Amino acid sequence: MSTAAWSPVSLAVLCAGVGYGRPTRLLADLAAEAVCRSLAAGGARAEVEVLELHRLTADLAQHSARGRASLDLREAIAAVVTADGLVVATPVLAASPSEVFDSFFAVLGDKALSGMPVLLALNSGSHRQPPDLAQVMRRRLADVHAEPVPTVVVAGPADWQATALSDAARLRACIGRAAVELAAAMRSHRQ
Repeated sequence: MSTAAWSPVSLAVLCAGVGYGRPTRLLADLAAEAVCRSLAAGGARAEVEVLELHRLTADLAQHSARGRASLDLREAIAAVVTADGLVVATPVLAASPSEVFDSFFAVLGDKALSGMPVLLALNSGSHRQPPDLAQVMRRRLADVHAEPVPTVVVAGPADWQATALSDAARLRACIGRAAVELAAAMRSHRQ
């Protein structure tokens, strides 16, 4: 299949942080930009939709209590399940994602993202990473049958310090690797 046959592609970006300008949103933006560059290098144009999950907190609570999804929640779910690929960025503390991350993925239900390629980006507030952090998050995505790419991006406090140039280079390289993997997975998923 030619590259032109699958242009444009849709990329949904889920940010489970607390808002724009925060490290998790910055991580989501860096990952999305890298994926767009990787897709463009292959001749494809990406249409990107960023979903700030913290804006859906009340909608998720209402869905949990009453079983009804608001229009905003239904639109967010539709954007995610119809995308060609997904970037998921969440803060992680004590090897757990944000509560809004868990709530949103619980609403999606089993097999909602069957085969969906996903770039997983984790923003940790800790200098020490538990060795199984990536595995914990992969298991959460397995519940909805998503297909995370091999490289999981994990950013820690040192990555956000301007003076830690070697750590910043490490993060950029990791994001670049994961973006190339997601772009390739999106091509395969579409065929």
